[in-house]
Amino acid sequence: MDTFVAEPNNERGVMPASVDPVQQHESNGERQAKIVDVLVEAFSELMNADPDGFRSKFRKMAANPFAFYRGSAPLFYADMKGAEDRWANERTGRVWIQGDLHAENFGTYMAGDGVFVFDVNDFDEAYLGHFTWDIKRMVASLALLAWTKAISDANIASLIETYVRAYLEQVRYFVDSDRDHEYSLRLDTTDGHVRRILLETRLNTRVGLLDRTTLVDENFDRRFRRSSGVRELDDAERAKVRAAFEAYLGTIPEEKRFRSLTYEVKDVVGRKGFGIGSAGLPAYNVLVEGPTQALENDVVLSMKQGNVAAPSRIVKDEHIEGYFEHHGHRTAVSQRALQAHADPWLGYTEIDGVGFVVSELSPYVEDVDWGDLTEPEEMAPVLDYLGRATAKVHCVADEDSDPTLVDFQTEDEIVGVIGGNEEEFVGEMVDFGMSYSGTARNDHRLFVDAFRNGRIPGL
Repeated sequence: MDTFVAEPNNERGVMPASVDPVQQHESNGERQAKIVDVLVEAFSELMNADPDGFRSKFRKMAANPFAFYRGSAPLFYADMKGAEDRWANERTGRVWIQGDLHAENFGTYMAGDGVFVFDVNDFDEAYLGHFTWDIKRMVASLALLAWTKAISDANIASLIETYVRAYLEQVRYFVDSDRDHEYSLRLDTTDGHVRRILLETRLNTRVGLLDRTTLVDENFDRRFRRSSGVRELDDAERAKVRAAFEAYLGTIPEEKRFRSLTYEVKDVVGRKGFGIGSAGLPAYNVLVEGPTQALENDVVLSMKQGNVAAPSRIVKDEHIEGYFEHHGHRTAVSQRALQAHADPWLGYTEIDGVGFVVSELSPYVEDVDWGDLTEPEEMAPVLDYLGRATAKVHCVADEDSDPTLVDFQTEDEIVGVIGGNEEEFVGEMVDFGMSYSGTARNDHRLFVDAFRNGRIPGL
């Protein structure tokens, strides 16, 4: 097997991970205090509401540096606050971003036109900010992931370069073709591992999802299973959720509405046990009638409380803040902006004045699985696609989508700010990913020490 190593970049070569600027003037004690302070400030309200859920979240984060990095987006943005960014100007510093882009936040979904798409997913942290923040968060996660596979620094640097160059190439393509809304990674536009993920997703069925989450009762109708992670609602809470569901229906765009038979509620339950990023957030599942009375067409919706987007903690812009009614509205609007063909069930609502986002619990959502990708030459083609997917979400969410917040062509602005400095941009992203992954590994150690020794208030 050929060795996969980086080619020299403008005689720069491959440099080992450098000392990260965020830690140059911090002792381990100061850094640990910052980690605890940032996490407590970000999550204290949810920690107070569900301390057991957060103990579980933090134990999952303690498992390894990558899991810690996934669950600590507010710390990343605390480090980005005030950091120099030569690539961010008045426009490239306020584009739609996914907000928590890491190597596991990509996967499949079924678009509104019935086509399977591989794309960025999970928009809970989506907001407006520097386009480089998504790239930096992604490349640091990539370096962490590759480090857990014992991949060399030289190969990690080359993998990051593959991702960043694919991103830039795709952005330039959109400038030349102006087809960002038509572009997507589908069965007919992919090959290799990504195409295999799409092919395997086709085997999933709505019936399979319904069999796992529901049963048919003695009245020959479908109801949720009362299993682990499911919470029964009393009459008062059920009434609140039903009222919130009725309000949600009005937030579905007219062009995405189904005929009237759909949306009849069959059952509602509380849910807990979501992933690392959603600990403590109240959530419900709603079972609704599908397009026909056939039980196999029933649809499961997720109604989850919106969280505070991590980038919003450092982006202080009254125009942006005032645009969103609440965090549920912000999540739904962000997903519609970043996905050219978003879930037709996507919408938002309120319960007791708190925002919730509503979307389908789809059987066709599969995250990219890195478990079988162990060698750099296996990972590189996937990262090329991930770079292009990142470019697509940035470039589709501009004045062509909704000019209210982004009234310019994102691709033109990104190409303009980089200009002829592509090699410098790529080099800076490689250096950042290599160095910040080292920061994250040390942060994980400090976090585990603080957590196991009772230094995180509220837990």
